[in-house]
Amino acid sequence: MDTSLTQHQAHLILNGLPHVGPVMFRRLMDAFDDNGIALLNTNKNTLLQTHGIGPKLVSVLDNWELHFNLSREERLLEERNTRFISLECSDYPKLLREIYDRPIGLYWKGDYTIDRPCVAIVGTRKATLYGLSVAKSFAADLASLGFCVVSGMARGIDTAAHEGALSVGSKTIAVQGSGLDIVYPPENLNLYKEIIDNGAVVSEFCFGRRIGRTTFPMRNRIVSGMCEAVIVIESNCSGGSMITARFAGEQCRDLMVIPGRIDQMTSAGCLQLLRDGATLVTSVDDVLEELRYSRPKSSAVCLPKSTDDTVSISKAEQSVLTCFSGGEILSPDKIAEHAKKSSAQVASILMSLELKKQLVKRSDGRFEAN
Repeated sequence: MDTSLTQHQAHLILNGLPHVGPVMFRRLMDAFDDNGIALLNTNKNTLLQTHGIGPKLVSVLDNWELHFNLSREERLLEERNTRFISLECSDYPKLLREIYDRPIGLYWKGDYTIDRPCVAIVGTRKATLYGLSVAKSFAADLASLGFCVVSGMARGIDTAAHEGALSVGSKTIAVQGSGLDIVYPPENLNLYKEIIDNGAVVSEFCFGRRIGRTTFPMRNRIVSGMCEAVIVIESNCSGGSMITARFAGEQCRDLMVIPGRIDQMTSAGCLQLLRDGATLVTSVDDVLEELRYSRPKSSAVCLPKSTDDTVSISKAEQSVLTCFSGGEILSPDKIAEHAKKSSAQVASILMSLELKKQLVKRSDGRFEAN
């Protein structure tokens, strides 16, 4: 029996052991009154009497030294300027502590500790320019009003949300689905560093833990769990944001949705959430009203406009822009068909409109209004 462990060390060990998922961990901690030391030092027969605990997990707990290198993990925490905030710590997020399957602890990189209400902004990785613009605008305005914006640092809407909060010099928290020594997606390395400088990057996974089939859903329950509300901006029906939305409902968090076009896959999930009773929001003032916060007297923050009146647009260019008036995402062939122009004419016009920043060419070759 090892009596030299502290509760903090015991929580760090339990957090890093295999086969101890959130629900299983909660069963164990409930059985031992959140005493990690007692749990690790309990004999096998007592553990086997705990509901749902089998011989495999008992063996892992009884021989935890074979599965988790405590001294190495503590050394890495120090070398990488990272904290492990366990349930016993006062810095553990207050709202997250309320959910049933709360993580035993969080790896926390960044000096920021939550000191204000948190709101999550999540959405699809394959966002439209409209979605990205709305996410950045909402995040910037909420951050300016004193909220901490939380998201998952994924491509698309998550990235735009973090960038929006950072653009006004405010706080944002990124919750990762991997260990903090693995930046995902890799192109967000600079964003990762900027978030650490101005907020925090957190994860429940130990160093070296790579992304797997279960890590994103586990990450998503933390995103919603530490926030008062979750705002979904663009999601298809099977997107990860729908998992976050489900957690928000289970955790009794406010679930808000920004509507999109009915003929786009990126709106299908949002429309489903609205049918199921989520709150429709079209401005930051709607968010404040739902959360019962007041704001300083100022004009309402509305969704961004997509046109720039200072740019000179020719008649031919306007005929092409008209094809995008409803927010369509079109291929050059479809544009030629709608505008009744030849492919050569359309190619020239598209290049001109790109230079004037009126259109953007997507990675799939289609175009979208900026």
